Amino acid sequence: MRYLESGTERFRSIGIHSACDASTLSLVVKESQLLRIFSTFPDGWPGAGLLLLRGTVGSALVAQGLVYFAGWHELRFLSLAVASLTVTTGAFLLAGYLTPLVGIAGALLIGGTALSWFPSPNPDLFEAKTAAALVALISIALVCLGPGAFSLDARLFGRREIIIPDTASSPKF
Repeated sequence: MRYLESGTERFRSIGIHSACDASTLSLVVKESQLLRIFSTFPDGWPGAGLLLLRGTVGSALVAQGLVYFAGWHELRFLSLAVASLTVTTGAFLLAGYLTPLVGIAGALLIGGTALSWFPSPNPDLFEAKTAAALVALISIALVCLGPGAFSLDARLFGRREIIIPDTASSPKF
């Protein structure tokens, strides 16, 4: 029993605490140190639904940005910046990279264009305020729901299985 207590103290000193089940360990980090920008990464049908939402908003943003670039010789600096950000935001959403941050940026870009904060392209895809509002709301929903399992975020920042070897059976030197 003393061996178990000494091992428990050693793990607690580095921030690992036991969960309700003795065989399960979870890493406990102070809230100030943990910036959680990703929710879960669902797979199956929910993950496919998130992929569909990301694809819809991402392709709409890429199309809107390409419409900006159609008249590239007439673009001013602000229009060029908005066009570049719109295409980049759409491409990141399509790939599922930094989805919560890019979703906020996409909603702001769409909302800014719809409210005439930014110059809009000549054939504006979001000329109807309803279409702009729907795409902005779907973008915000992606921020709340997360990227899903079929994304770069899931590959880069997804859950990992940590295997802790049994130190009782290993030889001590």
